[in-house]
Amino acid sequence: MWINMKQESLCTQGCKRRRDRSVVCHRRRQKDPCLFFQRRAKNRMALMLLNRHLTCLLQQNSRIFAAGHRGISQAAAKIDVEFDYDGPLMKTEVPGPKSRELMKQLNGIQNAEAVHFFCNYEESRGNYLVDVDGNRMLDLYSQISSIPIGYSHPSLIKLLQQPQNLSTFINRPALGILPPENFAERLKDSLLTVAPKGMSQVVTMSCGSCSNENAFKTIFMWYRNKERGRNSVTKEELETCMINQPPGCPDYSMLSFMGGFHGRTMGCLAATHSKAIHKLDIPSFDWPIAPFPKLKYPLEEFVKENKQEEARCLEEVEDLIVKYRKKKKVVAGIIVEPIQSEGGDNHASDDFFRKLRDITRKHGCGFLVDEVQTGGGCTGKFWAHEHWGLEDPADVLSFSKKMMTGGFFHKEEFRPNAPYRIFNTWLGDPSKNLLLAEVMNVIKREDLLSNAVHAGKALLAGLLDLQDRYPHLISRARGRGTFCSFDSPNDAIRNKLILLARNKGVVLGGSGDRSIRFRPTLVFRDHHAHLFLNIFSDILADFK
Repeated sequence: MWINMKQESLCTQGCKRRRDRSVVCHRRRQKDPCLFFQRRAKNRMALMLLNRHLTCLLQQNSRIFAAGHRGISQAAAKIDVEFDYDGPLMKTEVPGPKSRELMKQLNGIQNAEAVHFFCNYEESRGNYLVDVDGNRMLDLYSQISSIPIGYSHPSLIKLLQQPQNLSTFINRPALGILPPENFAERLKDSLLTVAPKGMSQVVTMSCGSCSNENAFKTIFMWYRNKERGRNSVTKEELETCMINQPPGCPDYSMLSFMGGFHGRTMGCLAATHSKAIHKLDIPSFDWPIAPFPKLKYPLEEFVKENKQEEARCLEEVEDLIVKYRKKKKVVAGIIVEPIQSEGGDNHASDDFFRKLRDITRKHGCGFLVDEVQTGGGCTGKFWAHEHWGLEDPADVLSFSKKMMTGGFFHKEEFRPNAPYRIFNTWLGDPSKNLLLAEVMNVIKREDLLSNAVHAGKALLAGLLDLQDRYPHLISRARGRGTFCSFDSPNDAIRNKLILLARNKGVVLGGSGDRSIRFRPTLVFRDHHAHLFLNIFSDILADFK
């Protein structure tokens, strides 16, 4: 369990002091600040605090640390010493004056109202994001869950410095027609090392939206080939597809869930139901939308109610499949996220997904698992659907974000039967596969999947403790690995908490209509969790 500490002002030497019942700074009783402190709890956190205070004392005596340089304590030096800072450092409010000026410049070129602040990525490293005004923030959002092993990781820098890799970064080929000599080997060294069970085929893409868009196409083509059997494509099909009419363009549909987010391209938007601003004014398809379970928390207190809610949603899925078949809009596939991310970090039980998989088999639908945000190890398993415990969990799986490249895996039976059916100019980028291979090496070498489990437990335990202390501000704390979240009372309070945290040196993200989500990197450790929890505890204590 983490120790609650109240952050205090800087002492005359510039070191940060912390105190609670077990850690007391004696400045009020002695003229010399930060001489010593008593510790009562003999645990890892207390030792870390001791080392940090000793570091402060060294800073007073030697004055060897220049402004902006990191002073790493003994405990912190054991990990992340090459590229991580030791804590936030705030110089201005965020966005600061430089960011605001750059926002004005960008807004003259394009709508920049979504920009939070501008970043200095050269100075950002590890779990810390530095902005153009010199503010250093602990980043628990990691570019919308997209940074796998932290900013400026030494292993990735070394990879880019190797002369034999220059061509991969300089020359971007049209992979569908002119791939480089080592492309198949690079796929085997990167993506195929983490291929989900039963999926031997992979196609790379440039982002999550185009990954899902082409996964939809793959499922539709697979379904039509099942219906067609051994018959050849007819002249009528070839002619009618050119004018967007059946039978060449069959009236198939993809079933999705309310609260889901699968991208912003046309097909993906028809399956996206998280925020109205994404869909407003855009024509869409008549595709079925099933309810996603709204679980009650704490889970152990609402076992019966949650089972009934999941059964209701599964029954609605089957009803929609039958209803749309009668409308001659056959449900060719179902898409679902293991955890609905943009829609509010909505969870369902493993049993729910097992039964959903059974429904897809029963009705002959393709099953597409969207792991764009949940994939890459943040839940403690490389793919979140692995928690379901199924031998045959999916037919198609899409990925992006922490995977460095977009794309989708699929079973061999879903393989297109002709060239150019799944195609675009780039089809991804070989340099991203090279980076991913090294990311995989780091994950394995540093056992980062286990770290996600361990750090996630520390983070969630702290959130649950804060929930007990501030129930008027935090509810429904939940998570798997470091993929954690909680609900605030409403949108206004949620946004205020995110802003307050940012100005205290912590970057968080929102999801749904009132949730705060945590998406740290895989090198997010226990001490980062404790650091965040103490900062956030002070924010909650002072919240008005």
